Amino acid sequence: MSENSPDHPHEPPKDAEYPSALRITSKPFEEHRESALDRAERWERGEEVPHAVNFQDASRLQRVLTPRRLDLVRTLMDESAESIRSLADRLDRDVRQVHDDLRILSEYRIVHFREEGGAKKPYVPYDTVTIEVELTGSHGDASEPPASV
Repeated sequence: MSENSPDHPHEPPKDAEYPSALRITSKPFEEHRESALDRAERWERGEEVPHAVNFQDASRLQRVLTPRRLDLVRTLMDESAESIRSLADRLDRDVRQVHDDLRILSEYRIVHFREEGGAKKPYVPYDTVTIEVELTGSHGDASEPPASV
């Protein structure tokens, strides 16, 4: 599995409870690991902690969370869809493109599905989604502006 692949190969049980918040970050592995350990400790103490998805580089996050996919997430946060086709109609988009976007968002556990009567019903179980991107310069001194070309 690559370092930016989702590490959730299986969906949770249908009766799984989700936290009210999803936090999407772009942090180096070591920082993300520390954050994950902190969330696990807080969860063990009974605190509600957000579900977290981390991308180890901002460019990967940007490739996955395109403006169209973010619009799709917002739409599903407002109201789940009866089917992928109904969602495509609501967004005035091609069904195949919406299907592909949902598949990618599902791989990262941002969008989830309920299967009812042969239809896959996409939904976002979170009340809020926060996206945090950390950018750092490639040179050591942050007080110096980058060289002009």
